[in-house]
Amino acid sequence: MMTESTLTFRRATADDIDAVVALVESAYRGDSSRAGWTTEADLLDGRRTGVDDIRACLDRARSVILLAERDGRLVACAHVAVEDDAGYFGMFSVVPTLQGAGVGKQVLAEAERLVRDEFGLRRMRMTVIDVRDELIGFYQRRGYRRTGIHKPFPYGDERFGLPKRDDLRFEVLEKDL
Repeated sequence: MMTESTLTFRRATADDIDAVVALVESAYRGDSSRAGWTTEADLLDGRRTGVDDIRACLDRARSVILLAERDGRLVACAHVAVEDDAGYFGMFSVVPTLQGAGVGKQVLAEAERLVRDEFGLRRMRMTVIDVRDELIGFYQRRGYRRTGIHKPFPYGDERFGLPKRDDLRFEVLEKDL
């Protein structure tokens, strides 16, 4: 079990792009993702992100890819940005074999701190595939609430994966910071 003192946080740079893509893919797609509980392998094939997505996040104003490292090794990341009147939290990835060890809670707390203290915002928002009950429960235990606002899944856009079912959609979750 990791302790809080073992993680260090920093912002990704262009030099981190390949490592971030590899981490995100390992957490969500393929057999490696099945070692953790955040896998989307039963819902989607194909890519979860790519170099183009990461570069766009880095180039965007008021957008950060937050990296969590332990002993100089990348163990988690998240995209944190300003969208409308709130912080946006996405692309949350933890090395599958470290999921359930408290890493994700620490990354989420640091992302919330960044949005509140550095971006000066009082609300965090995210979108989650609404059939991911266990994941939604994780966020609800951290103070996020289901808004009932749904967004369509981008069927036909392979940048978001290849769906294995036809009932996918996103739900917006929010938390006041």
